[in-house]
Amino acid sequence: MVFPPVLFGATLVAGLILHWLRPVAVLPALVARLIGIMVLVASGLLVRSAEAAMRRAGTDPRPDHPSLAIVTEGPFRFTRNPMYVGTTGLYVAVSLLVNALWPLVLLLPMLAVLHWGVVRREERYLEGKFGEPYRLYRLRVRRWV
Repeated sequence: MVFPPVLFGATLVAGLILHWLRPVAVLPALVARLIGIMVLVASGLLVRSAEAAMRRAGTDPRPDHPSLAIVTEGPFRFTRNPMYVGTTGLYVAVSLLVNALWPLVLLLPMLAVLHWGVVRREERYLEGKFGEPYRLYRLRVRRWV
């Protein structure tokens, strides 16, 4: 439906423009920045770990490239979508670092588009490509967290 990095980026930019037009803080500035830094580091580590696990499994982390393997190591042991979970964390971190409410307001509809327009389609693709091994993985590991 839409390339996920574009979905995240466009939504974040729209939220930041709304913040520029009508600023609304989320938290006291120092608190927002401290939490933002912690979320940024944790989310960055999650994304890097997921990328590394995908490369070790011999598949490309880009969602627009074909999947060559079912990745079950690293963060894929806990969530079937660690890249999207991590990218969501990065989005939240930027929102907190800027201390902007509007990107967070837009996050929920963006996540709905991600879920139904991207993730569900990817799951159908993976089930069609890998069959029973993917179905068993899906039963063992949660979609999100």
